[in-house]
Amino acid sequence: MIKRFLLSSVSLCFLLFGLSSPSGAWTVASNNIPLDSPVYEWLDKLAGYGLIKSDVKGIRPFTRAEAARLLLEAEQNLSGNPDLAVSSLVSDLLVETRKAVAREAKLYQQPEAAPNLDYNLVSSARLRYVYVDGVPRSYERPVYDPGNDGVFGIGHGLRPKNPYPASVMQHGSEGTPLVENNEGVIYRRGSNGEFRFTTELYAGRWAAALVEPMALYAEGDSMFQARINKGYVKAGSDAIELEVGRDANWLGLGYRGNITLTNNARNFDQVKLSSPEPIQLPWIGALKYSLIFARFDEVATTRGIRHPYFFATKLSVKPVDFMEIGLNLGRQVGGTGVDNSFGSLLRGFVGGTNNDNSNSLAGLELRFRIPCLRNTEVYGEFSGEDAASFWPIVESYTAGFYIPRLTASGKDDFRFEYLFGNAILYTNGTFPQGYLYHNQPIGHSQGGAAQEFFFRYSHWFTARNNLAIEYWHGERGNLGRVPVNGIMQAVERKDSARATWTVPVADDFDCGLRYGWERVRNKDLVGGQNRTNQLVSIQLNYRYR
Repeated sequence: MIKRFLLSSVSLCFLLFGLSSPSGAWTVASNNIPLDSPVYEWLDKLAGYGLIKSDVKGIRPFTRAEAARLLLEAEQNLSGNPDLAVSSLVSDLLVETRKAVAREAKLYQQPEAAPNLDYNLVSSARLRYVYVDGVPRSYERPVYDPGNDGVFGIGHGLRPKNPYPASVMQHGSEGTPLVENNEGVIYRRGSNGEFRFTTELYAGRWAAALVEPMALYAEGDSMFQARINKGYVKAGSDAIELEVGRDANWLGLGYRGNITLTNNARNFDQVKLSSPEPIQLPWIGALKYSLIFARFDEVATTRGIRHPYFFATKLSVKPVDFMEIGLNLGRQVGGTGVDNSFGSLLRGFVGGTNNDNSNSLAGLELRFRIPCLRNTEVYGEFSGEDAASFWPIVESYTAGFYIPRLTASGKDDFRFEYLFGNAILYTNGTFPQGYLYHNQPIGHSQGGAAQEFFFRYSHWFTARNNLAIEYWHGERGNLGRVPVNGIMQAVERKDSARATWTVPVADDFDCGLRYGWERVRNKDLVGGQNRTNQLVSIQLNYRYR
């Protein structure tokens, strides 16, 4: 299976590279920008000013070379826009982005100048203190699966109708209250300490490597642990790149989360083929792709040992500057304890059944940028958990909008995002643990059978001095409620607020302050079980950009 995946992926990638390369010749290989780096927000702001138009947001992380390409585009477009040239925030964003990708900005147009061997023992570091007064929610619950699905909410009968209260099990945990998309890092009740740093290595213009050790301390458990959070080797350049090792991924347009894959759970050990930069194809436009092969945990279930593989692929296309189209696929397949015959594999490709050896998520996403509304972006994702008679069923959605210039100066922005997770999203009969890695959802942090409304406002004093205020309301239990021990599940409702202020303290150092508060009613779907959680975080970043 692995050999077939690699051969077909390599063939596809070389075909795409043969059709077109973004710059006509390979640029310089570079490491990835962390998904929580401010560089992404800086590039979003520059796009909001109309200085970047070729960005593809549905596949992340960006390489530093891709960020350098977007920076050079913004600098070139600024020369033709004298009104923006006098903006202090625009100038600051350009300066800070150039500092963050200094090596790649220097070598992007002269990759042959890259030294044969280069390294940086401490390219970035982060020290974080987190105090948690709270208890994480458990996602463990039986959920009613009505069956009798239609397509896009229309029609019925693609699956058999299930009698009430026939149910499936949701599994997992949110990890840490008020902290999501944290690469599986869980903070315990009380004081927590975290330290991480990165070391980078480069071999000419063709290869790069990175390792990020991390140490954690949790007062509540008197526990100290150390692990390699990231570590990979990559070879290639703009149109094709092979990466082998442990790394984070984000497939989708969402800010708060996506259905298929985010950095909510621990980072997979993976083999990835991708195009770090868009490929220009005739009649299609700009195209980026990513193909990921990894493996879930080995889990003992009532049906025996399960140790499935994970395959994810993403294709993003920009036929015009203002529109991005994405196709997502995530697939649990094969491994220990299931029927791995060709017939079972084939059944999984043409439709979900109780007898195949796979569990698929597939979806379509769209993003529109509206120049006449200060480059406001509207985006959304539709995803089906399985297929029946070819059609996607068990539908989930994310959707939102982003106003990068809420005010004329561009120093204020606003975002709204909505999640609807189907009652049986991330569940499966063949793989009872569903889409979990180390007991956390690999997709949206809120898991399945949930809804959420998310709001975010931020004000920019400078590129490195930013204040953000967030509020979100989430509900679980109003989808697929069933009685447990004769008592009907209550509806869990959560109202959360969080403020984050990032300020520079020296040329290479930034300080981040965060406070979060939330009220959870009917926690874990138990009526009258209420809980208030609080979180305080202080972190010092060294070139963490």
